[in-house]
Amino acid sequence: MAALKLPHSPRLIHGRQSLVPFPASTMLFPKPPSSPLSNYSFDTSSGFLTRTLALFSPGIVVCKNSSLRGVRGNLSRIRSASVQRVAEELVEDQSKYSLVSGDSIRQRFLDFYASRGHKILPSASLVPDDPTVLLTIAGMLPFKPIFLGKIPRQVPRATTAQRCIRTNDVENVGRTARHHTFFEMLGNFSFGDYFKKEAIQWSWELSTKEFQLAPERLWISVYEDDDEAFEIWHKEVGVPVDHIKRMGADDNFWMSGATGPCGPCSEIYYDFHPERGTADVDLGDDTRFIEFYNLVFMEYNKKDDGTLEPLKQKNIDTGLGLERMARILQKVPNNYETDLIYPIIEKASALANISYPLADEQTKLKLKVVGDHLRAIVYLISDGVLPSNIGRGYVVRRLIRRVVRAGRSLGIKGERRDDLEGAVLPIIAEKVIELSTHIDPDVKIKAPRILEELKKEELNFVQTLERGETLLEKMLVDASSNAEKSGTVPCLSGKDAFLLYDTFGFPVELTTEIAEEQGVTVDMNGFDIEMENQRRLSRAAHNVVKLAVEDGTNLMNNINKTEFVGYDTLSTQAVVESLMVNGSPVIQVSEGNDIEVLLNKTPFYAESGGQIGDHGFLYVTGGEKQQTAVVEIKDVQKSLGDLFIHKGTIKEGVLEVGREVEAAVDAKLRQRAKVHHTATHLLQAALKKLISQEISQAGSLVAFDRLRFDFNYGHALTDAQLEDIEQLINGWIEASTSLKTKVMPLNDAKEAGAIAMFGEKYGEQVRVVEVPGVSMELCGGTHVSNTSEIRVFKIISEQGIASGVRRIEAVAGEAFIEYINVRESQMKNLCSMLKVKAEEVTTRVEKLLEELRMSRTEVANLRTKAAEYKALMISNKAFEVGTSQKIRVLVESLDDVDADSLKAAAENLIDTLQDPAAVILGSCPDEGKVSLVAAFTPAVVDLGIQAGKFIGPIAKLCGGGGGGRPNFAQAGGRKPENLPSALEQAREDIISILSQKTS
Repeated sequence: MAALKLPHSPRLIHGRQSLVPFPASTMLFPKPPSSPLSNYSFDTSSGFLTRTLALFSPGIVVCKNSSLRGVRGNLSRIRSASVQRVAEELVEDQSKYSLVSGDSIRQRFLDFYASRGHKILPSASLVPDDPTVLLTIAGMLPFKPIFLGKIPRQVPRATTAQRCIRTNDVENVGRTARHHTFFEMLGNFSFGDYFKKEAIQWSWELSTKEFQLAPERLWISVYEDDDEAFEIWHKEVGVPVDHIKRMGADDNFWMSGATGPCGPCSEIYYDFHPERGTADVDLGDDTRFIEFYNLVFMEYNKKDDGTLEPLKQKNIDTGLGLERMARILQKVPNNYETDLIYPIIEKASALANISYPLADEQTKLKLKVVGDHLRAIVYLISDGVLPSNIGRGYVVRRLIRRVVRAGRSLGIKGERRDDLEGAVLPIIAEKVIELSTHIDPDVKIKAPRILEELKKEELNFVQTLERGETLLEKMLVDASSNAEKSGTVPCLSGKDAFLLYDTFGFPVELTTEIAEEQGVTVDMNGFDIEMENQRRLSRAAHNVVKLAVEDGTNLMNNINKTEFVGYDTLSTQAVVESLMVNGSPVIQVSEGNDIEVLLNKTPFYAESGGQIGDHGFLYVTGGEKQQTAVVEIKDVQKSLGDLFIHKGTIKEGVLEVGREVEAAVDAKLRQRAKVHHTATHLLQAALKKLISQEISQAGSLVAFDRLRFDFNYGHALTDAQLEDIEQLINGWIEASTSLKTKVMPLNDAKEAGAIAMFGEKYGEQVRVVEVPGVSMELCGGTHVSNTSEIRVFKIISEQGIASGVRRIEAVAGEAFIEYINVRESQMKNLCSMLKVKAEEVTTRVEKLLEELRMSRTEVANLRTKAAEYKALMISNKAFEVGTSQKIRVLVESLDDVDADSLKAAAENLIDTLQDPAAVILGSCPDEGKVSLVAAFTPAVVDLGIQAGKFIGPIAKLCGGGGGGRPNFAQAGGRKPENLPSALEQAREDIISILSQKTS
């Protein structure tokens, strides 16, 4: 293969210079690095390298006329001498091997399209600004509003390297050569600019000229009715007819949903085995082909009746899978063995003391899972998604658990670094972070928080796994017991196996293995049903990008964006552009109706960036400036980009479209919002200064009565830390510092050190709010002019709201005075009730609590004595069971005795009846509650009867459960009406068991 084209100069990616200039020489064998290179082996059956060389730059490494000695033993783990000779020949023959780094492929793709008029845009977050999807699953998702016509295009052409997450096929990760949870989609987009011809020609030029793919190895698919695309590929590009396949709508007609933008697509496939010929070719054959480039020609709108109408603006949406192209160019058998993922696999292999080339397929599968999932986990946490049991957080938690399971089964041990307390994921994740430079530079900045979250989640899950082992043991005992009673073969239900898999992280293979050791089978059909149900839910949640040509598009075509003048004034004259009632446009609305109003300009701030919308009024005046209508505004929201929706109620008169109104913001409430917003900036600055620079915002609320600030931090703040934060902020307030606000390019703002606020979406020009010497943030909210306007700041609470997320609530300014007044009123009421002065309240309350504690202790003692007396009265109801050994048994109900007293009664009865004895008691202490206890003496336990296992099934009859030690166990339930029958069952069971044991 001829030398690949190299760009002449470095380019910017993701906002920074990512590549060193490529050398002028077209054929270079790089100097050996200071550290040993990665090892690789050669698979003679597939003709692929199964391990890759370490890369020294984002450039291309091409081996020419070089011996293995120059690579410092790079092929040291080749499996045989004959295979090594094959590898040597491969290295010596440049036409059989060339290696291109993933970073180079990414950059060269962007450079290629930049040279053709496309603007390079940074990757969007994995957390999309789109309520219809959970995560960013496609390269086109950030441009969805443009495709819908909701917002105008900023550029006619764009190109991106978009980070994506898909988990709908997570079970296929490692099993196929191409499935991933995290991947990069390289894309070029046209927003009403070029169309089919240019998209096709450039994709071919990129593939065959820039990346030097052999044209004879490329196959094309087109939609079966897309003659235009077929003709372009064949007549203008020159692809032979026998390499173009017409395919149906299922494969080659892209649709966003039941309705909305859609169009035919065309795909480029790479052929790994051209020797198989062109007859009866199936492009879906993964053993031969891989689709690496998809071109979507978005030219139609599908209407409700199913008909297609041409779009006024035709768009191009393409996607080239970076990992797939790396696999092709690096000549490895799967995506996992490219330089994008393989270094992570190597790290995991080293920790497990495993040689990846020599490992069996099952071991390789687990290593691939580790390599793939940790990429997804690291980038998700970096983008602010923390492990939890809902939404995006559950995606992270589930992936972490899969990695922990895989690591444990590989034998990866955690006793390596004291600071990690046995956790191993952070050690492997360090490699992911090391590789992140050209993907997302922010990952390295956030590395400490990422590693801390991984450590905490892993250690917590290991404890969960251990609890799962205990639960599995109980499930197997129950399965054996039930089978013994019914005379069937012991079987663990599919639902139980799935519970262990999904909640406790038990691989079903491990469950099956442990079960078989105890003679129990597993209902795999039931497990598969539960698994498929979850997959369906996962696909519904993760893998649909909904696009629809909504009524709002027409609305936007008829109404210009709202001009916001609220930074400079709190009132202005405006014109009513549109009125809506219950979402439907109207011309006129009368008094008493709730309404949504669109104005041509407004001083009202619309809710965004955590700050709630302004309140105020719209006034309509008639002759001699008399008011003819009054609308009270209680909320303002943004819609369709820059349209401000004023929500309120008509208090007087009639409002019509086209009327001029005076829009007036409530000045007092606006001031409160300004005070709390600036105080929020000061709070974040104080947390970074006093607690940790790694703290980042995870959410906020700027309201009229308080502020709320959520931040990523793993520990509760102490009272002393909170006092220090308050003191620092109040010092900044007292300093009377004037704020500075200015608009500048986004990149300039970031280079100046401005912090992005959570939830904000930024354009190329951003507003920067600075408290000189204290904080600088990108923020579109309203702020005070001088810190002295805040007056005072007070933290009212600090608490954890999720794993690794803390929340501070505070008040400032007028809201602080209200807060103090309420507390003062409450204190006066307490003083009046307790008949003490304010300074004596604490002492008086402590004394009352002590008296209450003593009273409760006295009552508990009385209840215990009463229970013991009842026990004494029923002790004569004990009966004997057994022939070779007489065991005294007592099964009774003690009415409404509480759980603690029931326990005391059982212990007293055991002492009274003496060894050997068995006591089972029940009671209904409260409405809807059941208490049970089982106490066995040592002689009974020696017979193999355990109180914990005995009481569990009895408790289930009362709608509950429980367990305990072999000699003593407690349980509870929620069905008091079942207690008599449950105790009768307990009586029958204990008699039967003891009779068998002592016969």
